[in-house]
Order: sequence, then structure tokens, then C-alpha cells
Amino acid sequence: MLDNFFNPQTIAVIGASRTSGKVGHDILKNLIQYGYQGAIYPINPEAPEILGLKAYPSILDVPGQIGLAVIAVPPKSVLEVVVQCGNKGIDSAVIITAGFKESGLEGTKLEDELVRKAKESGVRFIGPNCLGIIDSHSRINASFAKGMPEKGNIGFFSQSGALGIAVLDLALSEGIGLSKFVSMGNKADISDEEIMLALSEDDNTKVILGYIEGIRDGKKFVEIASQVSKKKPLIILKSGITSSGIKAASSHTGALAGREISFDAAFKQSGVIRAQTVGELFNYALAFANQPLPQGPNVAIITNSGGPGILAADACDKLGLQLVPLHKDIVDKLRSFLPPYASFYNPVDILGDATAERYEKALYTVVQDDKVNAILVLLTPTAVVDVEGTAKVIANISHIIDKPVLTSFMGKKSVEAGTKILMKYNVPNYSYPEHAVSSLNTMFKYNLWIKKHEEVYPTFNNAREKVRDTFECLNNEKREHLRESEVYEVLDAYGFLQPKSLLARTPEEAVAAAKGIGYPVVMKILSPHVIHKSDIGGVRMNINSKKEVENAFFDITTRVRHVVPNAHINGVMIQEMISGGKEVIIGITKDAQFGHMVMFGLGGIYVEVLKDVSFRIVPLSKDDAHEMIRETKVFPLLRGVRGEAEADIEAIENSLLILSQMALDFPQIIEAEINPLLVKKRGEGVVAIDARFIIGGD
Repeated sequence: MLDNFFNPQTIAVIGASRTSGKVGHDILKNLIQYGYQGAIYPINPEAPEILGLKAYPSILDVPGQIGLAVIAVPPKSVLEVVVQCGNKGIDSAVIITAGFKESGLEGTKLEDELVRKAKESGVRFIGPNCLGIIDSHSRINASFAKGMPEKGNIGFFSQSGALGIAVLDLALSEGIGLSKFVSMGNKADISDEEIMLALSEDDNTKVILGYIEGIRDGKKFVEIASQVSKKKPLIILKSGITSSGIKAASSHTGALAGREISFDAAFKQSGVIRAQTVGELFNYALAFANQPLPQGPNVAIITNSGGPGILAADACDKLGLQLVPLHKDIVDKLRSFLPPYASFYNPVDILGDATAERYEKALYTVVQDDKVNAILVLLTPTAVVDVEGTAKVIANISHIIDKPVLTSFMGKKSVEAGTKILMKYNVPNYSYPEHAVSSLNTMFKYNLWIKKHEEVYPTFNNAREKVRDTFECLNNEKREHLRESEVYEVLDAYGFLQPKSLLARTPEEAVAAAKGIGYPVVMKILSPHVIHKSDIGGVRMNINSKKEVENAFFDITTRVRHVVPNAHINGVMIQEMISGGKEVIIGITKDAQFGHMVMFGLGGIYVEVLKDVSFRIVPLSKDDAHEMIRETKVFPLLRGVRGEAEADIEAIENSLLILSQMALDFPQIIEAEINPLLVKKRGEGVVAIDARFIIGGD
């Protein structure tokens, strides 16, 4: 895929310049300077020769075929050049030129025309408004960046040219090898997903890094990222996550959903490893690129200082990694050569006067423990420690075992020589133990992802036909909200148990309804203009007598008329009061980029304050529903505390899967929520106490 971008036999630089400092000059210079072996053709109508190479007035004047065109001409000339590329039979181009969509309305029109002409001409392109591309293995530096990264196995793509330059500079200064570098620019043609696929098929790339600011097609991104992440670690830094993805949200579900939430859900479901900073991006990349994956969560720590060992142990505990107790025979071996004041357990503290030989023996002994899945070696630069010697023995051992070894040589100047040795021999080093632990944890979670069994997506096929007329009626009447009776029908059709309910329009009807249902009862205002009933005093609970019903009816209706004077009141719903159980919330919301999402969290009136919620993109798998519940703080309460019975967690999972099906059946649902969903004891199911649906679009 995209072979002519990274392995072209010939390259033309259209807009090559004789003037140093101009983009067209720097691109040509980089191609020559860094050893590209194919033919290079500068294109400039006013120059017979540039940097010792014969120049041509037009791409059409170049003899023979051309694999890749790098275009750095003024914006309005780009379109003509692309057509010429098509006429010449060039199918791949990198358009460096800026002045398109990023520059405003006129630039957007120009970019649209560029896309049209390129498609007609059979030219695929990266850009425009990009830094260029680099392939360290084929020695292509078709960019105007300074320097050429060393050969490596880390592929990187970026929507930001400026960040791309910073990343290249970091790679150069730290000696980090890259396989490929792609500056995406405006992504007018070739997309992130296509680059991800290309890097996943590239033999020289082991780890894929990306920086993205936006996604054109959320569903496609999830589909492609899921494929790619099963083959290679896909680590992405995403910016622009603070603005809400839904402008006007009428439900708790909609209010809690936003760009951050939707991208987080998309990344989780597609196996993308999310980096929060550029530092994390490279911390993770170095671990994946240079060490085998841990086959379990058990970590052993070797240190010459107690404090860093404790910090690393704390970090492991916070992330769920295990400091496994070492086998007795391993401890006995450690006792045979470590000083008596050393710590022989985990962390293994070999004391501040540790020599390189002591580090070597300790590491070689600990890795033989079959319970240990990964090793973290810490070093603080005491006056007697041999930093370089220790780095060498760690590097030697790491090459002969199949377990990951990460290090944290703490400090800067005193450990610099040692960290260079570690880097040379592919042992990732981190300035702080917490960063090393975070990288190990990310590797372990990724190993779980690639071993994950095939997803199961249950379907519920009987409900849609039962309520199709309800939704069609809503569309015909151009209403946005389902009526209470319609909500009942929809939930009943999808198998949700609901409390007995009767509508009362007068106090007398309310008394009769309460008597028919049986005390105690709950009373709720029924009005299309009141969304959150509790917020305005529209709910009364635990009503136990005729007098209480009459008083509550008057209080509720009076309160609503006072707070919402223009509200149309249909009456008061008298509802069976179901006691016991835990209150949770489940819901649907529609994201602009990824489509429908399902939410789970702590229910009741405080959901927006506590924000103990999780989201996943539709369709949900069984694993998605399982994980959603367990990543919230309400999960331990559902498991039961202080002798309480365990809640019916399986029934919650089933409810989430049903909501996913509902969103697929009726895409016109914009927002929906069941709050509270009352969860009974294990095996007793759930009850939908209250619900609302907001409809719009197709």
C-alpha cells in the first residue's frame, strides 16, 4: 500500500529552488544529502541546474517514468501541476504547499478543486500544507525538516507539521530511530487510516505513533484502528479534547458526553494506546520497540536505594501490576551473595554500594523466577556505583531472556554515559520510576488486547417491529420527545421490567390509582415541558395514605406551575414504589463523529455532579458491557459491601446490550436514558423506574 511514497525509483521536486532557505531548495538538498539512491529531478522553468542536478522546466519534460512528485509551488499553481502529474503517469504526490483549507474560505474552495482534479487525474497525495515524508530505510527525506533520524522501527504520522518538527528533533537528540515519518497536513486525500494501514504492513515498522487533531470518519477510524492494533502497537496523542461534542444536551447522558469521552471510548474499543503527552508517546514507543511484551502482571524490582524502590512499588500498585513474592529458592540464591542488610524480597534492595557485578548477579537470579513477568532495574548514582558497567551487564542479560527489562537510571549528568549504553543496546531507560512502571503497564494491557478472544455482539431481533409505528408517529408529528405511554411501550417491547403505573388527572383519580396499585406509591409530574422532574420538585416518594396522595397531587402540580409557568401538565403518574436495590443510570447519546454511544454510571440526581460514568460506541460487545461497569466507582458497591448481597450485574450488562440494539434499530434517537435503573439482587434482574427519549433526524 502507498508503495510509491516510500519506495519510489525516481523522485521529482516540483518547485525546486536555487535559493538556500526556500522550501523547494531544502527538500532537494535533503534528498541528495541523506543518500536517496534513485534519480532526482528538480523542476524549475528558470534554472538549468540546481545543486549539481539537471533541472527541467516542467514535469512533462522529464524523460522516463517518475515514481513520486514532491510539490512546492504557489497554491494556485498546484492544481495545474497535479494535472500534469496525471498526464505524466505519476500516481503519488506529496503536496508541501500551504494556503488551502487552513487559510479560510477561498483556500477551502481551492482545496476542494484540488481534490477533484487529483481524483480525475489518478493522483493520490499527502497534504497539502505538510512538512513532507521521511523513510530512513530507503533513505528518502522528502521534507524540509532539519536532519535525518537514524534507522529504527518506530513509524510516526502527524497532523501538525510543527509538532512533527519537534518530534524529529527529539528523535535526533535522543538517538531514537524512526522507520517512517509522515506529515499529514490537511489530509485532503490520503487519510490517517490509510497511513496506519501502510505502517501496519511495513516490515521495518514495529510500533506506530500518531498525533491527531481530528478524525474525518469516526466509524472508519475505529474499524481500521481495530485491525492495525491487533498487528502492531498503535499509540496516539490526541489534542483538542476539551470542547463539548454535543452543544445542546437535554439528558444527563448528553450532558456528560463530549469529544474527550467519545475519543476515549473509540480508543478503548479499537485497541489504541492513548498517550497524554509527547513524553508518554515516546516512553511507550521505546518500550514496545525494544522489549518483548510481558506475559503477565507480575513485576520484580531491583534497586540500590529504598526510596525509588518504594516509589516504583507504589506506582505498580496504583496501576494494578503485582509485586509478586519471589520463590524461596530465588531468595536463598540472593542471600548467598548479597550483603546481610540487603532486602531479599520484592523490591530487591541490593544497597547503595552495589557494584556492577552485584547488579548482574541479582538480575540474573531474579529473571529465573518463573512467576516474574517483567523486571524493573533502578539505579541512583551513588559515589561508588559503576554506572557504565551496570548498564552493560543489564544490556547483556536483557538480550538473552524473553522477559522485558526496563530501567530507571535516576538523575541526568551522572548517569548520562550509562543511559547511552542502554539506548545503544535497546534497553529503555526512564528518568523516573513511575514512567517506567507506566510503560510496563501499557505493554501488559496491550498484550491482553492482542490475546483477546473474538468479540461477541448479541442481537435482539424481536423488538423493533413492535414499536416501529411509535417512532414513525413521532416523526410524522415532528415531536422530539416520546410521551410517557410511548416510553412504556418501547421499554416493554425491549424487555425492560417497569413499575405498575397509572395516570391521574385529578386528585380523585390519583387516590383511586394509588389504591389500585397498593401503598406505598411514587407520584411524578407528567409534562412534555419537564425533563428532569426531581430538579423542580415534581416527584414525591413513599406516599402511604389517601391524604398524602391528595396533598402530594396539589403540591406537585402547584410547584410545577410556579417554576415552569408555560408547562402543559398532562397529569400525575402514580407508580408502584419498588424498594431495595442499587440505582444506576444507562443511556444513549449520539456523537457527531462516532455515532451512537451507550453510557453506564451511578444513577440518581447526582450523576452530573459525580460523573461516575463510562461510555462505549455502538455496537457494544459483551466485553464492552462487562468493562463499562467495572471501570466505574459504583462497581464495588454493586459487588456488595459490608455483608450486602451482590447486585445483578449480569442484568445490567444485558440492559446495556439492549440499549445498543435500540440505537441500531432507531438511529433517530439522539438522547435516551433510563434513570434510575434499579438493580436488584443477583438473579432478580433490573427495573426501569424512569426514562426519557429525545428524537431527531433520520
